[in-house]
Amino acid sequence: MSQQSAAPDTAPASRGGAVWALVITSVAGFMAALDNLVVTTALPSIRKDLGGALDDLEWTVSAYTLTFAVLLMFGAALGDRFGRRRLFLVGLTVFTGASAAAAMAPGIGSLIAARAIQGVGAAVMMPLTLTLLTAAVPAARRGMAYGIWGAVNGLAVASGPLIGGSLTEHISWHWIFWLNVPLGVALLPLARLRLAESRGAGARLDLPGTLLVSGGLFGIVYGLVRGPVDGWTGSLVLTGLFAGTALLAGFVLHGVRSENPMLPMRLFRSRAFSGINAASLLMFLGMFGSIFLLSQYMQGVLGYSPTEAGLRMLPWTGMPMLVAPIAGILSDRIGGRPVVAAGLFLQAAGLGYMASVVTADASYAAQLPALILSGIGMALFFAPASNLVMSSVLPAEQGIASGANNALREVGGALGIAVMSSIFSAQGGYASAQNFVDGLRPALVVGSAVVALAGIAALLIPARRRTAQDAGVTEPAPVLETAAS
Repeated sequence: MSQQSAAPDTAPASRGGAVWALVITSVAGFMAALDNLVVTTALPSIRKDLGGALDDLEWTVSAYTLTFAVLLMFGAALGDRFGRRRLFLVGLTVFTGASAAAAMAPGIGSLIAARAIQGVGAAVMMPLTLTLLTAAVPAARRGMAYGIWGAVNGLAVASGPLIGGSLTEHISWHWIFWLNVPLGVALLPLARLRLAESRGAGARLDLPGTLLVSGGLFGIVYGLVRGPVDGWTGSLVLTGLFAGTALLAGFVLHGVRSENPMLPMRLFRSRAFSGINAASLLMFLGMFGSIFLLSQYMQGVLGYSPTEAGLRMLPWTGMPMLVAPIAGILSDRIGGRPVVAAGLFLQAAGLGYMASVVTADASYAAQLPALILSGIGMALFFAPASNLVMSSVLPAEQGIASGANNALREVGGALGIAVMSSIFSAQGGYASAQNFVDGLRPALVVGSAVVALAGIAALLIPARRRTAQDAGVTEPAPVLETAAS
């Protein structure tokens, strides 16, 4: 297992270094999170401009989330091996270049390819944001730092549909990708000069594990996306589902038996680690699938423009900007479990309520309570979940824990879009407004049930984690390399 170095709890930290680390990692996280949802309100325009069926639209989102998910832990291991700041810069460069390629894509196939490369860059960049931030911020202030980091990520979730809708309506959908380019160019020199370099001791790369999990997840998502189009008994669909399941089983076995796996399965012996990761996967499954369909519902059925649809989603997607910092402080005082569980049950209630009110001519007033409930629930989840992940393992394991949690979130997002789109296609379609609603309603019911299961998983997290000090474990002081200017 790769060992992750992190700033020790008792080490003095530079206030200026902590601030710069928070700014740089938050903006980078904003970019990666933004591209999960910025495409959603632009999908009708992309479909009109480049063509493509429902499964093509799914891949414009899933190509990003899938490569992001399957390479996150590998990206964290690369950072441990070759230097976290160095690999953060590499990931940021790849992400920025792929964003420009997506903006210039001449067809749906090239757009999907560029989105996949974006996911590769984000997979290297994103898991290192939390390890770099953790190393720079004293332990007593990490709850607040994670809260701010979570709020900025929440801002990306909030502004994704609105930014995507506004740029699509008033300029062009291409600009949802051009937006990343100046941000990336500005961050590169700041990260080079202001972030301290660090490495994991004895870090090793797990190529077999990467191939197993990548192939497994691709096979399952491919089968779920193509199932409604080719039929669930189609040879390629069945091959993808069965081969994907077999490869994932092989990945689990590899994690148990290998000396240095990318994801040591022994981490899941911890109720805290297992509970928060199960909750994260299920929450993102329900949330992403719902947003993917609801953004199209608001435009295609209710007739809102892309900007109007983005604005009307704000009570849901915008709530993390207001609530996430407070949730981070609460998690420091009362623990993360009750905050995360409450948030998940609120979001489940919101999705269930939305399923009960969607019609071909539903008023916005009827939808608003569901959007607010879901928004508060999502906001209560983000920051405490990050804190729970980082505190569920020893400091030496925080890098792989961050990578694993982010990977499972993205896997949940990719599966959510695939699963809920399959339910939508089985029960409805694009033929008419009523036909769309007939497919949307059961998909939202499933989304609500999945998020409620996430709430139950969160309740399995121990109320108070036994720390390394309580257990009598003494962690060696890690060595952080001084950043070269």
